[in-house]
Amino acid sequence: MASQTEENYLKTIYHLWRKGEGPVLTNALAAALGTRPASVTDMLKKLAAKKWITYEKYYGVKLTVAGQSAALQIIRKHRLWETFLVQTLGFNWHEVHEVAEQLEHVQSPVLIEKLDAFLGRPATDPHGHPIPNRHGHWVESFDEVALTDVAVGYHGRICSVRNSTAHFLQYLDKVGIAIGTVIHIESKENFDKSVHAVVHRKKIVLTREVAENLFVEK
Repeated sequence: MASQTEENYLKTIYHLWRKGEGPVLTNALAAALGTRPASVTDMLKKLAAKKWITYEKYYGVKLTVAGQSAALQIIRKHRLWETFLVQTLGFNWHEVHEVAEQLEHVQSPVLIEKLDAFLGRPATDPHGHPIPNRHGHWVESFDEVALTDVAVGYHGRICSVRNSTAHFLQYLDKVGIAIGTVIHIESKENFDKSVHAVVHRKKIVLTREVAENLFVEK
């Protein structure tokens, strides 16, 4: 059984690997966890001893099959709890991450299975992110694309957000964007790559940073 700190490392390694599709470097892991590289190195040695990762100095970290399975179960719990908090307890989508960070460490497979069943076995969480099943599998969506990559004239729905920080989600609330919102692209600026769009019959301007973190149906 992993400690909370070990679980946080496994989950963070998995997310960083997904972003880069290669070995995760110690400095990147330290930055993501807000700790010192020396502390990261010490923990990586412990994780390697438990066969959850392979680690070679200067070449980065890779999850083993067992480590990836453990990471996916943590992510599964996190996203199920986020879904429960929004759907059942009425939390706003920008309020749930920190609470789910605590709940994801509950060590009860029976509870998580019952939670999944209670929620109707959702495929995605409130941010549009896929929820792994109890076997660690999820359905990859190949039918969505970043808003920055669609053409002028596009008309479709928001599927997911890649940035799920509270500040970003609160901004989306202000401009009327949520999962499922229909958006129409009127034009794009060549200078700063901002996007002029229409949401709920209201014209808005989205910066490039916002647009590249919004994913829409193809």
